[in-house]
Amino acid sequence: LLPIVVCSILTVMVAIDRASYYSANKRNVIEFIPRLQKELSKNNLMGAQNLAIQCGGIIGEVTEEGVRILSEQKSGFSRAFDIAASLATRKLEHRLTILGTIGGVAPFLGLFGTVVRILFTFQDLAAQGNQSAAVAFGIGSALIATAFGLGVAIVAVVCYNAFQSTVKRFEDDFQLIKLLFLSFVDSEEEVKVESKASVAL
Repeated sequence: LLPIVVCSILTVMVAIDRASYYSANKRNVIEFIPRLQKELSKNNLMGAQNLAIQCGGIIGEVTEEGVRILSEQKSGFSRAFDIAASLATRKLEHRLTILGTIGGVAPFLGLFGTVVRILFTFQDLAAQGNQSAAVAFGIGSALIATAFGLGVAIVAVVCYNAFQSTVKRFEDDFQLIKLLFLSFVDSEEEVKVESKASVAL
């Protein structure tokens, strides 16, 4: 049972760590996006940066990086923003592989513990003779490892899937912010083209 106990402790620690991290970085994007769009429509990059700082969290960090990229290199904005969003996603996915691994390994650890306990039970029976009570107790105690392993695996898989869903929502928010910046870049390009056309005429 010792490896399964270690897995259960790791599951609880990672679950608490990730839940608190996601909760601390949760932001109301529905309110944030229109405010950011308003600042960008006025071509106020400083105001957009201040808004990102006020927002804080990983959404604010990605937005602030987007403003910096926009002010330095508009031509390669999409690729540079994708890099920043990917780095932020790595922070969000930190330690989630532990939960996925435990979810896959814990049932086998429980089964291994059960097999080992049954082998010890048969050895005791061979030494003491056939006793039905001893057989029932040995098999019953052996099944505890399987039940414990399955329980840890179920909790780990549920937490893993829930946290992956949370990471996916953050990634969707990053894409919304990217589309907002790209629409700003496209509008600026259209203005430049129109101004060049008017000058040519």
